[in-house]
Amino acid sequence: MTGSRAVRERIVESGVLAVLRGIDEDSIVPVARAIHEGGVRALEVTADGTRAAEKIAAVDRELAGTETVVGAGTVLDAASAQSVIDAGASFVVSPHVDTDVIRTCNRHGAFVAPGVMTPTEAVTAMDAGADVLKMFPAKTVGPAHIGALQGPLGDVEIIPTGGVSRDNVADYFDAGALAVGAGSALVDYEAVDDGDMDRVRESAASFVDAVEDARAP
Repeated sequence: MTGSRAVRERIVESGVLAVLRGIDEDSIVPVARAIHEGGVRALEVTADGTRAAEKIAAVDRELAGTETVVGAGTVLDAASAQSVIDAGASFVVSPHVDTDVIRTCNRHGAFVAPGVMTPTEAVTAMDAGADVLKMFPAKTVGPAHIGALQGPLGDVEIIPTGGVSRDNVADYFDAGALAVGAGSALVDYEAVDDGDMDRVRESAASFVDAVEDARAP
């Protein structure tokens, strides 16, 4: 498992966490490999489907020795956090704040990003030991909400997720995002269903290009 500081560095370098949701066990490894080849360096396999731990372990084995970190998303409770960490997840992302999840990750040295929307949730997460904050769902509040949170709370690090696209990713970085999370805007699920890994790779590469353009000086 990669340490939390190294995970943060990989996420910052990548600029984007690819959210892999609802992909079956037979497809998850080739999809993860294609997205990695597209230039994404942080892959989030969601834990809300069947055999999530097995999928995470398989992707972790496939990408071992590369610069890509593999984590788990949609982690709702401490037991699930423990399960995905045991499977090899280097980071854990939740849609909400659960202090037991945060403490479990801290205990094992796993990078953790709980989902927040309000200042109260943000402070609760930070006090519990969150590494960064996931602003979710970002499309509900838009890029300006990053500054709205950072205004009273200081220079907190925020990863907006949910509604981030190639068209608006620059707005989120301009507003102060550390990185962004992206699911269907990055992962071509039609191509996944068709087994077309070239299209999966191209879609990921296109989003990476948009991120790089957004962060260019």
